Amino acid sequence: MKQILFFSCFLFFVACTPKTTSTVKEGVSPSDTPASPDKKSIHGFDVEDISGNTFSFKDLKGKKIIIVNTASKCGLTPQYKDLQTLYSNYKDKGLAIVGFPANNFMGQEPGSNDKIKTFCSEKYQVTFPMMAKISVKGKDKHPIYQFLTSMSENGVADSKVSWNFQKYLLDEEGYLIKHISPKVNPLNEEIIQWIEGS
Repeated sequence: MKQILFFSCFLFFVACTPKTTSTVKEGVSPSDTPASPDKKSIHGFDVEDISGNTFSFKDLKGKKIIIVNTASKCGLTPQYKDLQTLYSNYKDKGLAIVGFPANNFMGQEPGSNDKIKTFCSEKYQVTFPMMAKISVKGKDKHPIYQFLTSMSENGVADSKVSWNFQKYLLDEEGYLIKHISPKVNPLNEEIIQWIEGS
């Protein structure tokens, strides 16, 4: 009698135990499932500045950063003036602006680093850091822009540089926040609010 009672209880237990289902899709092993991208900081990058010296982004720790690709013969070139105004107003309040000359759009930055440096200084009195001329798209895209435009590197979003003077905003830890269209003026309220926000 005890054996019959034990066997009946065992069958009841088996019948009431929920079955385990696999969440792995057919034909896809766990190792094939995309992993979440790691969020990287720009503070790990060193680049060449427009004078040929090494510029280390780790020196900007604790500052909000705006990175912008520039050109001397573009309809948006006057944004240099507004970028300089922004820098003058906020450089002592935790803002850094870093310019990267690039000749990717209709040959609008054809000059050498020396010519670009002279142009920026004499025409717009630029004092924010300017880097050596690079490429911001294509097969020869500079590592900085590979980082800025690729979610697999920045951990935030994929993007494309659509024209000269596209702006990338990064926080005090060097993490990408977002990018701003080239046509948006540097003194736009959205950018000001981001700078002044905590």
